[in-house]
Amino acid sequence: MKMMLVIISNEDVADVTKGLLHEKYFFTKLSSTGGLLKSGSTTLLIGVEDNRVEKAKEIVGMYAKTRKKKVTSGEPGDSKVYSFLPASVNVNGATIFVLNVDEYYKL
Repeated sequence: MKMMLVIISNEDVADVTKGLLHEKYFFTKLSSTGGLLKSGSTTLLIGVEDNRVEKAKEIVGMYAKTRKKKVTSGEPGDSKVYSFLPASVNVNGATIFVLNVDEYYKL
């Protein structure tokens, strides 16, 4: 058994969760915040049998979109004047961690 930690943008969460539920994947949904962009994201915790991991990754990849976002690279008080100029960065559609599960209990 595996535990998948799937971090996705709040913009994609409805489509991703609908796709997962359609294929009978059940999950716990947690609100989270990204470090670089400080934007809203959602982390899904999904307990998955080993043979269903690839299908779950396909579903997430189908609905989580890569997009460009404007960011500033500095913090208030930063001495570098150019650090507040906006830059465009690519934001991944999803970040997925797949972890081994030694034991699993449903009480």
